[in-house]
Amino acid sequence: MSYLEDNFSLKGKLAWVTGASYGIGFGIASAFAKAGASIVFNDRSQEALEKGFKAYADAGITDVHGYVCDVTDEEAVNACVKQIEKDCGRSVDILVNNAGIIKRIPMIEMSAADFRQVIDVDLNGPFIVAKAVLPGMIKKNEGKIINICSMMSELGRETVSAYAAAKGGLKMLTRNICSEYGKYNIQCNGIGPGYIATPQTAPLRERQADGSRHPFDQFIVAKTPAERWGTPEDLQGPALFLASHASDFVNGHVLYVDGGILAYIGKQPG
Repeated sequence: MSYLEDNFSLKGKLAWVTGASYGIGFGIASAFAKAGASIVFNDRSQEALEKGFKAYADAGITDVHGYVCDVTDEEAVNACVKQIEKDCGRSVDILVNNAGIIKRIPMIEMSAADFRQVIDVDLNGPFIVAKAVLPGMIKKNEGKIINICSMMSELGRETVSAYAAAKGGLKMLTRNICSEYGKYNIQCNGIGPGYIATPQTAPLRERQADGSRHPFDQFIVAKTPAERWGTPEDLQGPALFLASHASDFVNGHVLYVDGGILAYIGKQPG
């Protein structure tokens, strides 16, 4: 076998990407499939699941299992893990905690219930799912967990207090899983995407009536040394690296895929 096949192949691996019916999760799962992995994904509704199955079929990906499962429901997640093992004949080798939500509300206007919901999905969810798959990884003495963090794991910004709190916590959960389970040859790392062009962000990139860029689009391009939004494809290589044997001595790290935003103070006005 070649160096690339030895180190980057995912043949024989079972990869669970949460919330991977579309967007970033679908992009990562697609890359894993091309590298040889069998794919598991979940969503909260049957309708979303069916859309996901269609997207995988359209991409020519057939070795895929999908489940209706809410990552915040510990009982449902535990049942899902048992069903995955039954259906796939093995335990999960690679977990990507991708499912997440954001509520853009000024902090003093945000209800505690809304804050708790974001924390529940974006932080408690990854804890619950990782906890459920870790015993199988410990038994095999091998495993990869990738948490989808954010630039908000490092930065604050108006209207995203709950999201930033959750993603900051997810960074530290990543480090703690590394600390507790690294001795079992389990690597837990994070990916911190920059601003990614997805259907969810499309309204922020629409041209205005006069042909000019949306103000937020202008802001992001000006703040990014690459002078563009990222794409789901930009995350595929980093995710494949962290899921493969190429990263076996990388642990507790968050890899920011942001076009350089976190390294950049911004242009001087004028």
